[in-house]
Amino acid sequence: MTDVVTVTEPRPGVAQITMADQENKNTFTGDLLAGLGRAFTRVQADERYKAVILTGYGSFFCSGGTREVLLDIHAGESTFQAKDEGTPNAYSLPLECPIPVISAMQGHAIGGGLSMGLFADFVILSRESIYTANFMKYGFTPGFGSTRVFPAKLGLALAQEFLLTGRTFRGAELAERGVPYPVRPRKDVLAAALELAESLAEKPRRSLVLLKEHLVRELREQLPAVIEQELAMHEVTFHQPEVKELLLSRYGA
Repeated sequence: MTDVVTVTEPRPGVAQITMADQENKNTFTGDLLAGLGRAFTRVQADERYKAVILTGYGSFFCSGGTREVLLDIHAGESTFQAKDEGTPNAYSLPLECPIPVISAMQGHAIGGGLSMGLFADFVILSRESIYTANFMKYGFTPGFGSTRVFPAKLGLALAQEFLLTGRTFRGAELAERGVPYPVRPRKDVLAAALELAESLAEKPRRSLVLLKEHLVRELREQLPAVIEQELAMHEVTFHQPEVKELLLSRYGA
């Protein structure tokens, strides 16, 4: 593991992947992406594990793309897809993982970081944290599979509000809106995830793998076409001059 991503075993049969790039607030830096890829590969290869908890540090879960990467996409030098064929895309690692994944989003989840969290099988939110799909805040259409996973996991009405407006929600507000996930005080999110993971770890691994494969088959099958459509929209929306101006003036604000 890199220093910014660690794997621990807090309970028998439960792996905990912790993102803790405090210098970069868990944005998708090269170190974080590489660490996530290695962490999930390690967990998937160890048949002792029956459930995975994905979490962050302090008040940050995952902050999505770095400004440098977004500017590279604007300049036509990159995309949100992994550069090397065969390299997993970090945002879909929870979906592709064969065993159930719990996103313990104890902290802020922004853009692609929120998309990654929603690709998990279970989601636990924090009342104090902010959750935003802020792509349109910068003038470009959403990526990271968010146009499919948001409606699938949040319902169409709330997904449209997230994606079209780019607005920010507190976890407490999402609870009032009836979001279909537990919303806990930040200090209780990881404990709730551990309790859920322990209940999963009581089941046979093979049964968990087969049932998850059945439940997520449609989403897995649909995702490549969705990504193609998102990339096509980026070809139209990402290279507008306003996008660069907004990234330089608003990113991180």
